[in-house]
Amino acid sequence: IKYKESIGKGTPIPDLPEVKRVKETQKHISSVLYKEDLGTGIPTPLTPEIERVRRNQEHISSVLYKEGLGTGIPTPVTPEMERVKRNQENISSVSYREDLGTGTPTPVTPEIERVKRNQENFSSVLYREDLGTGTPIPVTPEVERVRRNQEHISSVLYKESVGTGTPTPVTPEMERVKRNQEICSSVL
Repeated sequence: IKYKESIGKGTPIPDLPEVKRVKETQKHISSVLYKEDLGTGIPTPLTPEIERVRRNQEHISSVLYKEGLGTGIPTPVTPEMERVKRNQENISSVSYREDLGTGTPTPVTPEIERVKRNQENFSSVLYREDLGTGTPIPVTPEVERVRRNQEHISSVLYKESVGTGTPTPVTPEMERVKRNQEICSSVL
């Protein structure tokens, strides 16, 4: 509400063709206005196609499909159904731990040792624990060049040595571009 307090009168803009087109489009899109000019409908006769669609909708309906439901015919438990039930119990994320027995220990093989060492190398926490002292390298011209490039690339340091800008005169071309920008602006 406060943003309206300092609003001035504004400058009326004539309805340009583009503004008129947008207003017409908004009227067509509006979910309220499209019902205003709605007349009385013309009833359509019940064709066989409409009857077919209605019957299909009754079959698809999640409420009506249970109305005419009779008693079911029980199916015998087949070996295939037994197999599926056992598979479902094995797949279940709850039941698979119920009958868990004691595990069989595996011997520590060289392959297991190698995998453990690799896991320690991959660990994002442990890789810094045994960090020793670094080996200093001499400052070569190549190292200097890389450091200078890093300073140029840095998003912080590139503003440190900014000088004063040179003002440019406002040319007719710049005026034309500014006017085009105002016309294209999505705010105005």
